[in-house]
Amino acid sequence: MIELEDISVSYTGLPALTQISLSIQSGEYLALIGSNGSGKSTLLKLVNGLVFPDSGSWKLDGIEISAARLKDQRFAKSFHKRIGFLFQNSDAQLFCGTVYDEIAFGPRQMGLDDAEVDSRVQDLLALLGIKALEGRAPYHLSGGEKRKVALAAVLALNPDILALDEPMNGLDPRTKRFLREFLLSLRESGKTVICATHDFEYIDGVFEKAAVFSADHRIVRSGPYAGIIADRAFLESQNIV
Repeated sequence: MIELEDISVSYTGLPALTQISLSIQSGEYLALIGSNGSGKSTLLKLVNGLVFPDSGSWKLDGIEISAARLKDQRFAKSFHKRIGFLFQNSDAQLFCGTVYDEIAFGPRQMGLDDAEVDSRVQDLLALLGIKALEGRAPYHLSGGEKRKVALAAVLALNPDILALDEPMNGLDPRTKRFLREFLLSLRESGKTVICATHDFEYIDGVFEKAAVFSADHRIVRSGPYAGIIADRAFLESQNIV
C-alpha cells in the first residue's frame, strides 16, 4: 500500500530523515521505534502529506505523492480521506466548540449530509465511550478524554490508514489499556496502522512489525516486532531502553 524509496527530509538544512526505504502492506500494523528526534514523527507527517521529501519518492497504491499532486483538490480530498493522523499533542488537533462538532467536522467537510454525519458521530461516541462528553468543550477535558475525542475525529472519515504519533504519551494506565484493546479491535476492520511509540508495555502483542530509527535519522533495522523488542542489547545500543 505504502512504498517509500530512498526518502530524505530536512528542516532548514538539518536532516530529519535520511535515505529511508520502507514498504507497508494493507492491513499491516507497524511500530516506529527510536529515540527522541530520530525521525519517527517526520515520517508520519510525510505519510500524511504535511511535509515532502527533499529526495526520493513515496507512493500510495502505486501513485506517487508530491506537493504538486496534492494541489489537485479532488485528489487531495481523496488522499486525506484515506489517511488519518493522530497528533502526539491532542491540544494541537482539537479546535471546535463541542466534542460533537469536533467529530462531525471531517465528515461535514467531505460533504456528507446531516443524517450521515450524525450517524457517524453517534457511532463513535458509543464506540469510544464518550457519549457523555458530546456537548462539552474539548479544552475542558482531561488528557485521556481529549485523546479519545481526537481519535474519534480521525475515525469519523473511516480512513484506510491510521498514523498515530505516541498515542499513549501522558495517559493514565486505564486509558492506555483502553487504547491497546481498541487498536487490537481495529484489526478486524482491516485498517493499516503506523504508530510511533516507546510505550512497549502497553503495545505488546499489538504490532506485527517494527522499524527502528537511529539517532542519525536512518532505519537501522526492520522486521518482526517481537524479535526486535526481545533484542535488549540492540535496543540499548540505539538508546531506546
